[in-house]
Amino acid sequence: MKKFLIALVAFPVVVGCLQPKDAPIPLVYDVENTGASFADPVLPERDALPYVKGLTDPLAWSDGSGRVTEFASWSERRAEIAKEIQHYEIGTKPTVDPSQVKARMTGDTLIVDVTVNGETLTLSSVITYPSTGEAPYPLMIGTSHISLPQDIFASRPIAQMTYHERQVNGYSQFRGELDRTKYDFVRLYPDLINNGAYSEWAWGLSRLIDGLQQLGPEVTRIDTEHIGVTGCSYAGKMALFCGAFDERVALTIAQEPGGGGAAAWRVSHELEGVEDLDRTDYHWFLESLKENFHGDSVHYLPYDHHELCALICPRAFLMLGNPDYPWLADPSAYVSVNAARKVWEQFGIADRIGYSIIDGHGHCQLPESQYPEVEAFIDKFLLGKGDIDTEDIGIAPLYKNIVDVNKWIEW
Repeated sequence: MKKFLIALVAFPVVVGCLQPKDAPIPLVYDVENTGASFADPVLPERDALPYVKGLTDPLAWSDGSGRVTEFASWSERRAEIAKEIQHYEIGTKPTVDPSQVKARMTGDTLIVDVTVNGETLTLSSVITYPSTGEAPYPLMIGTSHISLPQDIFASRPIAQMTYHERQVNGYSQFRGELDRTKYDFVRLYPDLINNGAYSEWAWGLSRLIDGLQQLGPEVTRIDTEHIGVTGCSYAGKMALFCGAFDERVALTIAQEPGGGGAAAWRVSHELEGVEDLDRTDYHWFLESLKENFHGDSVHYLPYDHHELCALICPRAFLMLGNPDYPWLADPSAYVSVNAARKVWEQFGIADRIGYSIIDGHGHCQLPESQYPEVEAFIDKFLLGKGDIDTEDIGIAPLYKNIVDVNKWIEW
């Protein structure tokens, strides 16, 4: 029988201890990784992995010993998926001891110094406070920036902050800027020089949350039980990885994240003219991902990106798409998010995952027709308005009757 460790404190925030079977399922945690104490799964070489045509079962144990049916075991299964994604795709997101983090506020600027191996990396972000409501405020963090329209936030008591990912690792989009020795992250972790950017960017956002927790709401005026993260395009991928790999994030909104984000590599492989595993930026991922899983070898991956999405469970996740840009591989994202939804459904919390894939607008330009979905998730999961109905937010009129999800999820 598998051993598990999961968290519990007063709902909705949980800390590390055993959760009674009938306890309410938390909305967020106050630790970065509830599965940190579990043993690593076996991580076979590519040729020893099974060749799986459809999407892998996110609830199936990696060793083939069965499926997770109770929420009490999800933390351990989630830890397996997280280790697999790091091992095969993005590289290690290193653990940081609290003693290695020193935070301070200078005016409205949060400054976090992270010292590892005698090297210090400094992160700084200005917090913009709302003109309404009372502190402590929920916080929306934008990866690179917040591309959601500001009028969504204007009347809501939500603080905002930009995570400047370049303070950790530079940005490259097919530009060949792969000299990773120049990145600040590598100064701290020279052994992780082969990491992909998304593990490092997720690491950096977690350090900002460390700083917020360390200083507390009396200093920051931020409610760390209600932190959201959002971004668009490559930063939509970043928001997804950041939210997936830090369980202190209550709400993740991935806006038009494209291939390598919510879209499943296997499904994208069957589409034409999209960003897939063979056509993405390998500054972002381990170069071994392409070496081992290019072409039809993608079916050897022991997971897929529906499981990346599922790492967010039981917390809240909203994916926004835009079919006008084929490169984004939104038919693949549609399949992937519907497959991930099965995890939330298993635990009776399907109101915490949604998607809206609407055409007729520019890239990263949210149309008013998508405001209701975004506002519903923000009101419910950042502002705590429990009477908001998010149960049936699954909008994709161009794909609903065309794309066959069941083909991919025989489990």
